[in-house]
Amino acid sequence: MKRTKVSVIGSGFVGSTTANLLAEKGLCDIVLLDVIEGVPLGKALDIQESSSIIGFESKVVGTNNYTDTKNSDIVVITAGVARKPGMSRDDLIGINAKIMHSVVKEVKKHSPDAILIVVSNPLDAMVYIAKKVSNFPKNKVIGMAGVLDSARFKSFISMETGFASKNINAMVLGGHGDDMVPLSRYANIEGVPISELLSDEKIKQIELRTRKGGAEIVELLKTGSAYFAPAASIVLMVESIILDRKMILPVAAWLEGEYGFNDMFMGVPVVLGRNGVEKIIELTLLDSEKQALDKTAKNVIELSATAEKIIKDLN
Repeated sequence: MKRTKVSVIGSGFVGSTTANLLAEKGLCDIVLLDVIEGVPLGKALDIQESSSIIGFESKVVGTNNYTDTKNSDIVVITAGVARKPGMSRDDLIGINAKIMHSVVKEVKKHSPDAILIVVSNPLDAMVYIAKKVSNFPKNKVIGMAGVLDSARFKSFISMETGFASKNINAMVLGGHGDDMVPLSRYANIEGVPISELLSDEKIKQIELRTRKGGAEIVELLKTGSAYFAPAASIVLMVESIILDRKMILPVAAWLEGEYGFNDMFMGVPVVLGRNGVEKIIELTLLDSEKQALDKTAKNVIELSATAEKIIKDLN
């Protein structure tokens, strides 16, 4: 039986941690690619050498050549420049757009049937570029952001309540930026609404910390950004696709009328299975929640317009 092949483009902290977690789960064989000579080969070899200790059977290969990624089932794109203290995700659009454009052209050439999972920032603009450059079906181009933002939301709820994070259900919608929309009204701990366990003031504090979750880590690290939780988020998405688990996860998906938006990517709950995005779930929102979603959508639309101009200049 042919094993699933997943290529991870970018062997920095996010990419290499993703490759390591995928290998440990034994979900697939992995190709780790980077333009920096030797680095992806060294990291892949290091991961492979841990197989006899951990007990996984995944094959991990490092490369500087896109030919080695040929016929990948899933391609995870982490390539790009990370944030530094004081920078927003949006500040990265110029340089990372050029990287994304180049990467996707190579991916399309070598793996035309792959599902793309885009991780690079600013996420909503980068996944837009991936869709436009690849011209892949909408279900096969996905942005990883909502899973990560929701994981942070759940973690902060757990820290404040003392309950296990695995028992917490919570979701974040919208763009992957400071105006993302944590849906506290839907958040619960094994069915118990968090509003019965936390004050309104505390919930608002958690929402704010969720929006600033990435920046908080950037400020603490000084010279880098988060990679453990992002990598775990990627792996959860890959797992749902490979095993056809049809998990409901918040991802950046292409909208065609859902939530009142068209021709754009934004974080919404979807059913993620073997075919990628198999269904978009439309939640009933209060007026205040819809207004918050409209606000984040406005920023995403502006970023997408900037991305569109960059694509035209590069073509």
